[in-house]
Amino acid sequence: MAGILLTQNNTFIIGDVARILGWIMNVLFNFLNGVFGIQNIGLCIILFTVIIYLLMLPLTIKQQKFSKLSAKMNPEIQQIQKKYKNKKDNESMMAMNEETQAVYAKYGVSPTGSCLQLLIQMPILFALYRVIMNVPAYVNGVKDVFTELAGRIMSAPGGTTFMEELGTNGRMYLESRDFTQTNTIIDVLYKLQDSGAATWQMLADKFPDMEGLIVSTQSSINHMNNFGINIANSPWNIAKSAIATGSFLLLAGAVLVPLLAALTQWLNVKMMPQPSTGDENETMNSTMKTMNMMMPIMSAWFCMTLPAGMGLYWIMGAVVRGIQQWSINKYLDRLDLDELVKKNIEKNNRIREKKGLPPQKMTDIARTNVRTIENSSKKKSMTEEERKAAMEASTDYYKNSDKPGSLASKAAMVARYNEKTKK
Repeated sequence: MAGILLTQNNTFIIGDVARILGWIMNVLFNFLNGVFGIQNIGLCIILFTVIIYLLMLPLTIKQQKFSKLSAKMNPEIQQIQKKYKNKKDNESMMAMNEETQAVYAKYGVSPTGSCLQLLIQMPILFALYRVIMNVPAYVNGVKDVFTELAGRIMSAPGGTTFMEELGTNGRMYLESRDFTQTNTIIDVLYKLQDSGAATWQMLADKFPDMEGLIVSTQSSINHMNNFGINIANSPWNIAKSAIATGSFLLLAGAVLVPLLAALTQWLNVKMMPQPSTGDENETMNSTMKTMNMMMPIMSAWFCMTLPAGMGLYWIMGAVVRGIQQWSINKYLDRLDLDELVKKNIEKNNRIREKKGLPPQKMTDIARTNVRTIENSSKKKSMTEEERKAAMEASTDYYKNSDKPGSLASKAAMVARYNEKTKK
């Protein structure tokens, strides 16, 4: 049993997560093969992606909720920052921090936002990469295809030496592996391509007496990896091979993977709630636009150079995320943010009460409800005549028959103010 773990990743945390995800992939492969007689790694990756994103749905909802609330919350944060813009003394900085914390508490979010969700998702993403890059290490049905050939090669004179040369010089980066183990040989066999530094033809030339077994093994794994194109090969290598052979359909399939990856990533970016940074913050606006433009380009590059199976996962993941984002956005759009703010304040005060702390006093900025912020943005677009009319209406509202400056007059103004703010 010791040799079985050789091809699996043993990195701290990531290795354990990879084994869990690999178990899911193995179950899917056996299910499709046993129920429908389908042996296709590409279809497994699609179902695998859907299941993984469904498992991560609670984290996705929290992340989306934070983004949505941030878009509503940022105008208030910007007001606070503007208020203390030129005040660098310690007292002002403490006051700004207190008011900012009050706004975060009001909306029920933390300044660290979705950092926890990202920290949880990162090991999952790295583990997914390990599983998809080395399917035979986790899926028994795929490993079994190579077992007989790997055993024959190990027993052949010079077999392990030749496989080590392929593994170390064939751009497989397997220098640290033990090439006397069957699983390491299977690693090399799975990464053999129809084009590139290490090929099946090189193997057949070295072991002509095994040509029949080599051809049948290659045919079986190509059948499992066939999803229009060979998902174990990179679109870059597939495109080069297609150009050399003049295969237009193969070239179109290779180009389609990075194009779909870029397109789905771009759609995801467009669907995400965009936080308001204010017109005055041109640097941040420019940075966000650049990042939104670079992400699809980076997606295309990664999916062009990595095995097409990773591109398939990337595209399918973007599609599932898009559906999730659309659904979550619809749900959040129906939320009464003022009611949500009220619940968050109550929740925050319950937590403080358990810690023996008094209820938190919200600053004037934090007490401002969502409609006030929205109304303030509308006032910026008012004409001069509309602004004057609004000021006159506000002045008339506070006029009374008492003598100006008298206690009665001031008391009446306070009463009217309280009445108006309760509306």
